[in-house]
Amino acid sequence: MCGAAMEEGEGLLSVDYEVFGKVQGVFFRKYTQGEAKRLGLVGWVQNTSHGTVQGQIQGPTARVRELQDWLRKIGSPQSRISRADFSNEKEITALEHKDFQIVK
Repeated sequence: MCGAAMEEGEGLLSVDYEVFGKVQGVFFRKYTQGEAKRLGLVGWVQNTSHGTVQGQIQGPTARVRELQDWLRKIGSPQSRISRADFSNEKEITALEHKDFQIVK
């Protein structure tokens, strides 16, 4: 593992997420993108056909954990999150995305 680019000697993490509740039509994707960029994370976010928001987060482990907390508890001001599921968590050696995008 090459940890030269990372502070605190921590690795990179990739995790998929899906957020349930009132999360569409409340600028959830825009706020998620803003929060991810603030934390220096990459990945994507999109609405699903069944009323949830899903995506992927990648970046330094501690920062990924911060966004997971945000997705679980905070979200956009008008959202009402009932739960957030996380899956496919794995350590990666390099980021697979250039930035954090809203997928239509």
